[in-house]
Amino acid sequence: MLSQTKGPDASTVQYANTVTMVTHKISIIPAPRAVNALPGTYELTTETTVSATPGLADEARSLQRQLRPATGFAIDIVEMGNGTIELALDAGLDAEQYRLAVTENGVALRAGSPRGIQWAIYSFLQLLPPAIHRESCVADTAWMLPRCVIDDAPRFAWRGLMLDVARHFLPKRDVMRVIDLMALHKLNTLHLHLTDDQGWRLEIRAFPRLTTRGGWRSDSQRGHGPNATMAGRPHGGWYTQDDAREIVAYAAERGIDVVPEIEMPGHVQAALAAYPEWGIGDAPDEPWTHWGVSTRLLNLESSTIADVCRILDEVVEIFPSTFIGIGGDEAKKSEWNTDARTRELMRARGLCDAEDAQSWFIAQIDAHLTSRGRRAFGWDEILEGGLAPGATVASWRGRFGAIAAARAGHDVVVCPDDAVYLDYRQSDRNDEPIPVGFPLGVDEIYAFDPMPAELTSEQGHHVLGGQANMWTEHIDSSRALDYMLFPRLCALAEAVWSTEKNLADFRSRLDSHSKRLNVLGVEYRHPEGPAPWQSRPDAPGKPITREERLAIQRELTRNISDAGR
Repeated sequence: MLSQTKGPDASTVQYANTVTMVTHKISIIPAPRAVNALPGTYELTTETTVSATPGLADEARSLQRQLRPATGFAIDIVEMGNGTIELALDAGLDAEQYRLAVTENGVALRAGSPRGIQWAIYSFLQLLPPAIHRESCVADTAWMLPRCVIDDAPRFAWRGLMLDVARHFLPKRDVMRVIDLMALHKLNTLHLHLTDDQGWRLEIRAFPRLTTRGGWRSDSQRGHGPNATMAGRPHGGWYTQDDAREIVAYAAERGIDVVPEIEMPGHVQAALAAYPEWGIGDAPDEPWTHWGVSTRLLNLESSTIADVCRILDEVVEIFPSTFIGIGGDEAKKSEWNTDARTRELMRARGLCDAEDAQSWFIAQIDAHLTSRGRRAFGWDEILEGGLAPGATVASWRGRFGAIAAARAGHDVVVCPDDAVYLDYRQSDRNDEPIPVGFPLGVDEIYAFDPMPAELTSEQGHHVLGGQANMWTEHIDSSRALDYMLFPRLCALAEAVWSTEKNLADFRSRLDSHSKRLNVLGVEYRHPEGPAPWQSRPDAPGKPITREERLAIQRELTRNISDAGR
């Protein structure tokens, strides 16, 4: 049992197996494994300095950069041993594990790696008043921290957010803002969905028309369902390779890996509008202006596979992540089934049916990425017809894909739509903006557990972690994105970080945390519902029930072998 303190503001909180008395000032999201609150406080002053052991110079500058604006203090970086805030690596700690100690003499941050130090820094910032996140000097503020010792480490290695920038393009500055907010919540993987039927968002120098032709569309569907209309305006945008490298570097400085996704063999209408020779039949006029799934597919010609590999060669030069997303989802195979040339190629390659053809296609891409020292990362449809040897699965149609892949010895990221799809409506209220899916509020997101109960302990080692998925068919601004992400992303962060969860305690900490979100300018959804300007009476939705969605899931996953049912 760790030591306890008592006082008028104290409350009992369960962190892992340790019960401690913590003051209201210790309100960290995601919840640390153990918090030992001690009597007293420590104050940052004009004399505050930072020191760091070799290898942590970047992290020292990061902390300096985050403390200077609001405090107005110089926060000089000094030699190790002379700083009032000290950063140090500790070989006895795991890579993302950290220890944060606030004493009467200063602050010590220890971790097993620079990334662990980043997480210690973000916990340190959450000990300070929310005004620490202001970008200008806040006068007459005492920058007090409660004395405490925090021992912490994540439950899962993959703690992510999938951000769709293909349906609605998100400018670079807004992507970086999302990265900042992810880092504050100790999320470490940004899965960036860069291409789809509705747009191609990454410059590929070998194929420039992918962006100049495939990077914009003439119109966009407004709303969802039978009463949807059209917006009546073009939409587009893309990242240059230099933009993408900047995003990657910015994320890395904050402990976040960026995993790019290039969709194939379906969700490719934007690509085929630019290079019709990769498709079957007549070329589409432009990227798709509607939501849903186009029937367009890449063909199975060797030349098309070679061109896709050339695209991926440029992608791996930009993104250093171990994993490269290749999509593989929702490939409607009617074109393959009815095209004479495709059937001829399938016979020549000994492929029995369209599912075999998709498996063959994915295996070619997987082999190429493996030759480049990377791992293919695809949605759970890549299980259909047999999974390529090195592929990792993102299980989105429930947990069926996660169970099947883990039992077959493949790594899995769990992101089921019935638990962590942040485009789903947040309540049954009729003023929720463009309501789709069934309600997934904060409590439902918080209940998410990436580990399927059906797996054995050994199989469970293949579960890398979990992520939330933010599809943007109905998200056309950063303000709308804020509303859909927060505070649900706070709940997701704790669901994938913390070993033990306590909803009532989380709710209490979220009340305090909302003050940080206010300072950061996050236009989150308030508990009482959307503000009038957050609703969308001009754009209808098409809500469904949970039971209806689960029935669809079961039907969609019937052809995944050993799905654990």
